[in-house]
Parts: sequence; structure tokens; C-alpha cells
Amino acid sequence: MRVLIPTPLQSYTASATVDAQGATLGEVLADLDRQFPGIRFRMIDEQNRTRRHMRFFVNGTAVFDLALPLSPDDELCIVQALSGG
Repeated sequence: MRVLIPTPLQSYTASATVDAQGATLGEVLADLDRQFPGIRFRMIDEQNRTRRHMRFFVNGTAVFDLALPLSPDDELCIVQALSGG
């Protein structure tokens, strides 16, 4: 599956686009962490919940459930909100 990586997380991947595998959103994030150690913790907290500033879109639709089934031809876009004042 094609995964679009936001600029702040590209320090892990060295690329804006990577490939990952998994039957669910959670499995894809685990595969990303296997390939790029530490990246999952930037998106998912210690209680296995999505961090407040992270959003996931599958084929352009916002998703919130880590157990969401995915197919290999889906595209996952990871978005990190920016804050400031």
C-alpha cells in the first residue's frame, strides 16, 4: 500500500511516499514502525490511541479506527496538524 508521509515525519523515512503492508490501519502503522523505528510512537500514544494532532485518510476519507480493514491497493495519507500562535 502506498503511504504518504507528512514533512515532520520524513526525518524517519527520508521520503514523502513509502510502501507498507497490513490488513488493518493498525497493522500498516506497525509495519511502518518495523521499517522506520520510532515513527508509530509519533502517531499513536501509550494507550494505543491516535495522537490529537494526527489524522489518517484512506483513499481521501478520514478514518479513526485502527482496526479498519484495508486492501493493498488503498492509499493511506498521514496528516499532522500544525499549531502555533
